[in-house]
Amino acid sequence: MKLYIAKATCSLAAQTIANELGLTPELIHFDVFGKSTSNGSTFADVNELLYVPALALENADDDILTETVTITSYLADQHPDANLIPLRGTMERVFMDQLLTFLATEIAQKHIPLMRKLMTPEGIAFHTNKLLTAYGVLDKRLADGRPYLTGNQFTVADAYVWATMWHERSGVKLDHLKNLMAYVARVEARPSAQKALKDEAEVVARHEELLAA
Repeated sequence: MKLYIAKATCSLAAQTIANELGLTPELIHFDVFGKSTSNGSTFADVNELLYVPALALENADDDILTETVTITSYLADQHPDANLIPLRGTMERVFMDQLLTFLATEIAQKHIPLMRKLMTPEGIAFHTNKLLTAYGVLDKRLADGRPYLTGNQFTVADAYVWATMWHERSGVKLDHLKNLMAYVARVEARPSAQKALKDEAEVVARHEELLAA
């Protein structure tokens, strides 16, 4: 497998889940500004929309998966014993899919216009309030002392939240959400998350060296 990633993006979620499962996909860095890749390939041939993550499978059809929710769910589904996602067809899975959709639409996507400085003052206020509300929902969920969003078990949802903690770049203050911030620190302390950060830094550094040569 080849996993296409970019620096400090939600591709960290896919890396983290792969690490939880002991998988070792080849990591390929996509420079979102220069549009080059660390292996010299043309990323538009992988995802014409030019965003990560993208997972190139080594199956009969050479399928390529995109979207963080799809990739992490696919990987977790291939290894049900790891309990990173509930089984399909169960109400637990329905609730997980509901949570993942919420994270994608109410958190991940709300950060992007703020980070790219594309907003009017009214738009900044709207997106900031949406993010504060969404993160407040997570903080309330964690108020009962559970270590992870759905209870004691780390899941794909936790990897996604951690990988999209872009509040500092967005200018959204979350320090008052104590349950959330303690939870994020807990996720980041996991070996799978630490390895994701290390591996990302290494492949980005190699790519930058190639570009500078």
